[in-house]
Amino acid sequence: MGCAPSIHVSQSGVIYCRDSDESNSPHQTTTISQGTAATLHGLFIKTDAADSIPSVLAYQSRHTRTNSRRDRRDNSGGSHCCIEAETQTSHTSVKTSATEIRFGPMRLTQEPIQVLLVFAKEDSQSDGFWWACDRAGYRCNIARTPESALECFLDKHHEIIIIDHRNSRYFDAEAICRSIRATKPSEHTVILAVVSQVAGGQEEPSVLPLLNAGFNRRFLENGNVTACYNELIQIEHGEVCSQFKLRACNSIFVALEHCQEAIEITSEDHVIQYVNPAFERMMGYQKGELLGKEITELPKSDKNQADLLDTINTCIKKGKEWQGIYHARRKSGDSIQQHVRITPVIGQGGKIRHFVSIKKLYSDNNKQVYKSHRDEKYSGENSQSDSFRHKDRRKESVDVRSITSRSSDAPSLQNRRYSSMARIHSMTIEAPITKVINIINTAQENSPVTVAEALDRVLEILRTTELYSPQLGTKDDDPHTSDLVGGLMTDGLRRLSGNEYVFSKNMHYSHSHLSMPITLSDIPPRIAQVLDNEEGWDFNIFELEAITHKRPLVYLGLKIFARFGVCEFLDCSEAALRSWLQVIEANYHASNSYHNSTHAADVLHATAYFLRQERVKGCLDQLDEVASLIAATVHDVDHPGRTNSFLCNAGSELAILYNDTAVLESHHAALAFQLTAKDNKCNIFKNMERNQYRTLRQAIIDMVLATEMTKHFEHVNKFVNSINKPMTAIEETNSNSEGSDCDFPGNLQNSPENRLLIKRMLIKCADVANPCRSLDLCIEWAGRISEEYFAQTDEEKRQGLPVVMPVFDRNTCSIPKSQISFIDYFIMDMFDAWDVFAHLPNLMQHLAENYKYWKMLDELKCKSLRLPPDFKS
Repeated sequence: MGCAPSIHVSQSGVIYCRDSDESNSPHQTTTISQGTAATLHGLFIKTDAADSIPSVLAYQSRHTRTNSRRDRRDNSGGSHCCIEAETQTSHTSVKTSATEIRFGPMRLTQEPIQVLLVFAKEDSQSDGFWWACDRAGYRCNIARTPESALECFLDKHHEIIIIDHRNSRYFDAEAICRSIRATKPSEHTVILAVVSQVAGGQEEPSVLPLLNAGFNRRFLENGNVTACYNELIQIEHGEVCSQFKLRACNSIFVALEHCQEAIEITSEDHVIQYVNPAFERMMGYQKGELLGKEITELPKSDKNQADLLDTINTCIKKGKEWQGIYHARRKSGDSIQQHVRITPVIGQGGKIRHFVSIKKLYSDNNKQVYKSHRDEKYSGENSQSDSFRHKDRRKESVDVRSITSRSSDAPSLQNRRYSSMARIHSMTIEAPITKVINIINTAQENSPVTVAEALDRVLEILRTTELYSPQLGTKDDDPHTSDLVGGLMTDGLRRLSGNEYVFSKNMHYSHSHLSMPITLSDIPPRIAQVLDNEEGWDFNIFELEAITHKRPLVYLGLKIFARFGVCEFLDCSEAALRSWLQVIEANYHASNSYHNSTHAADVLHATAYFLRQERVKGCLDQLDEVASLIAATVHDVDHPGRTNSFLCNAGSELAILYNDTAVLESHHAALAFQLTAKDNKCNIFKNMERNQYRTLRQAIIDMVLATEMTKHFEHVNKFVNSINKPMTAIEETNSNSEGSDCDFPGNLQNSPENRLLIKRMLIKCADVANPCRSLDLCIEWAGRISEEYFAQTDEEKRQGLPVVMPVFDRNTCSIPKSQISFIDYFIMDMFDAWDVFAHLPNLMQHLAENYKYWKMLDELKCKSLRLPPDFKS
């Protein structure tokens, strides 16, 4: 007690340390290290180590979790005592860090291997494995008793365990192995038995007792470090690596167990080896009823084509994947339709070893095709929309209708949903892609299952490519539509007339000479009273324009931005926001009859209105809302009152700068950020974190560019195919069981791509919502845009430029006809799609009434905005 420890250096160069009062107990020995020098309890010891031994290792002893009674039962050294030592990897070790192992598509990280040596006493064999572990870079523990071996293993979960099986005097090696094998962690552990050399002439003993006890390998006694090292390396690259990969399978099976799709794995002979819980739920069987059975033993549905199974087997036996529609029979006897994908899995020797089947219930709601006119589909709606739905511009196209009959006794909500689906599929966007999709849908009805499934894949490809622009030539029979489309959706006719249109306005935009706007709390009472109604769709923007002396954007912007918490999101002051709104409004041209700050305020109002709708709110986060409001505010800043076609024909500076591509929209977006960054007092983005600012900036730019009309049909078609159709199909399925509105499907809501499409559609609808406003507002906006087009035509004639919209001659133009063409070609389908998504009955009611009004004026041969004074209703 209290005496200094004794130091012993063995002949092999191994350093041992014993307390002086326990020197009689051989099992209390702790292996420290072997090398040229070691520091022990403050003493520096030199040894004569061989050159082949690694450099000196740091000493670290660790007692096992045994109490003091067991550690020191008596001074005679009980057989249950043990002290463990753990090697510390030296700077000369081969491996010191985790390694990456590939397991199929998985990338696994393996930590340094842990080895447990179970030896009752020190000898050359235990020393050999100790130093072999050090050379290999393994972490090593030594246990002296069966109890400490089991406890240490349960603590560390070693990959390799080496048990001394040479002498049964100290412990029963096979009993230790069985006790370890009885624990769960040992499932992936390799256990090695060290056996004595066979004396000359004796028969080699059988390995079966070792295998039955749980050992994986045996090692003939050999204390040479290199021999021990080679054995460990073989185990690592063989059994340990394989067991490590098998452990990763646990995560794969967890994923399969929680997967929503039904998974079935069979052998190459179609014997069922695994099914997941989703498969059990779908088919009504328990695992025990299926595992070990051949697929052919299960009941078959008689709804499949006679040769379907032969077709499937022929395909998968060749190593090819098969997918298609398959009818299966549940345990209850019901027949269900499944979308099935069977994938052959190539195994050892390049042969097919397994088949993996992924199954999900198949819904066929969108496959019944019929022909109808628009008037038929809206026969149950408000009679005011009859003339609005007056014609079908795709008389030869086919439409897709819900599987449920319109004459059913379903609740009104369900009828509305089916009507929504019919409206989506009947949209009159005459793009080639729409025709192709409808033709394929029709062809699927009478095609074999394999062909129908292949066509489904074709549809998926077509719906994600850039094939969405309509053919303009079909509209030549209507000069109003042709001129309108030509002016809005083309770059103009590049005629080298020698005349160029250049902005006379100074391009160095100034922030000076602008009076400070009033604070939100100090808005004059008359303006505040007008703004009280700004949350409603029928808000009169022209009344605000008059009372603010053509500065409606600042006042409306202050109120809307405050309600949406824009300052808090941007971390800017209200003063900075006021200055920014003033600068933006000052750069709108008050001389424009249409594209002025009143139009910007109107678009901002519509954007805010859309953002308050429940469906939209559920799909967009605050960054999306802020981006939408800012984009609406700046989307036409510095608009010259001329179209892109005019600027390209005139060779304007902007057209040259932006290469005749989205000229105005690119200019609006770029100028908005230039004006914002030019003066620190109005820089509303200055306090934002860099990454968040870049995300916000990209969203704003994308929305402003979406207002360019050349990609109008691309945006609308993508919205319909990616948002409307999947959403409505899910809603119709849910309505059969719920009977009430369901939330927007999560997979659609959380998709960044779909949120992008929603924002584009939102600002596009806000930008051209004039035909959906109340009749008085619609008439005012129609007059203003017509005047702007008249002025452009006048200037084109005056400068000898190509007249891109000849129909907009102020002496001959019929404004009602131009409005009818605009609604027919651009507005009708877009707002149909937007209404299906956002549910906006007021807007569609206004649109129907306004369309009826313009039709009435046209029928009366009236070319102006108002009915003749002598007209009697």
